[in-house]
Amino acid sequence: MRSKILIVCFLLSCAALTAKTIIVSKETAIASLKAAVKLAAAGDTIIVKKGTYSSYNTIIDKEVVVLGQGLPVLDAGYREEVVTILASNVKFDGFVVKKSRVGSMRDFAGIRLHKVQNVSVTNNRLLNNFFGIYVSDSKNIYITGNYCRGNSNKLESGNGIHLWKCEDITISKNYVTGHRDGIYFEFVKRSFIKQNLSEKNFRYGLHFMFSDDDVYIKNTFKGNGSGVAVMYSKRIKMIGNAFIENWGSSIYGLLLKDISRSIITNNRFIRNTTGIYMEGCEGIEVTKNSFNNNGWGIRVLANSLNNTFHVNNFSANSFDVTTNGSLSLNHFKNNYWDKYEGYDLDKDGTGDVPYRPVSVYSQIMEQIPQSVMLMRSFIVNLLDKVERAIPSVTPQSVKDETPRMKQWIL
Repeated sequence: MRSKILIVCFLLSCAALTAKTIIVSKETAIASLKAAVKLAAAGDTIIVKKGTYSSYNTIIDKEVVVLGQGLPVLDAGYREEVVTILASNVKFDGFVVKKSRVGSMRDFAGIRLHKVQNVSVTNNRLLNNFFGIYVSDSKNIYITGNYCRGNSNKLESGNGIHLWKCEDITISKNYVTGHRDGIYFEFVKRSFIKQNLSEKNFRYGLHFMFSDDDVYIKNTFKGNGSGVAVMYSKRIKMIGNAFIENWGSSIYGLLLKDISRSIITNNRFIRNTTGIYMEGCEGIEVTKNSFNNNGWGIRVLANSLNNTFHVNNFSANSFDVTTNGSLSLNHFKNNYWDKYEGYDLDKDGTGDVPYRPVSVYSQIMEQIPQSVMLMRSFIVNLLDKVERAIPSVTPQSVKDETPRMKQWIL
């Protein structure tokens, strides 16, 4: 056994001794990344000096480390993809990657990864690309510290960070703007998305479908066409994210469709048309979130069942909760509602009478959207007062039996 260990150590030391560093610059014979990759062997390091280099689909098909010094520019001039990584165990760090081709039949990207493992793409600036970073059929990928800015043309914009059929991906501390979707997932499992800022994208800040067991933590989605869309997935955790100023007709901070067994906790929903929109969802726990200054705090359709909303703060929303049916099989408890006018005689911090967050006017709005012109009028306020005293229109099943008298400190 000892002899086998010695042999392995000897082979590793030999590989380290034979690995070389290749320098790319305008002043040397190796004047392009493509030429350097051709000369390299597995285990080598390629260092690209500061400057601008043409890169028409430079293919990295060897296990190498590729480092930029002084943010060298790889420019495809809108003619092709910029860089394609087809080898595992590659590190690609420190480049400006720009001007990939735009296509209607093919998703051209600034950086493409396909069928690889253990690849890191870090600290790059991706500018005016159709798709920024495109990862397919890969696992154990690290995408960290990148800046992705699209070309600001809605018809010529792909997604900033696009993943298809991947597993165990880490996406952290990236900035994405000016793309169709900031971050897009489809068939992506067991992945971790942390501390990204996705803002001012044309469609969604984050959009994912058919992707299970993923965790989204401490991301910010601000000023996008719509905030986040989560569809046809299960066992999702969304923790500590901020959904800010996703505002407009049919716009949501967080849209949930056919989601089950998931957790949404410690998030902030601020100045969105709708904080959370839920359709066909089951077994979702929504807890310790803040809903502030939204049009609708939560819109939960009647086909959503057995979801629990507890220990949340609702303040300064036009409507805290709405639904489209007379029966709701969801559960509200221990939430703070700034519109609650009940009392707490035993001083235990919990209201002595239940709170019904669905107003009669919100029910009218669900049926007749044009009635928005009556918002905050005297007649609407009167209707809501009468309905709370003698409930007849609003669903009796939507109520918080133990409303919190003071805001939770979250």
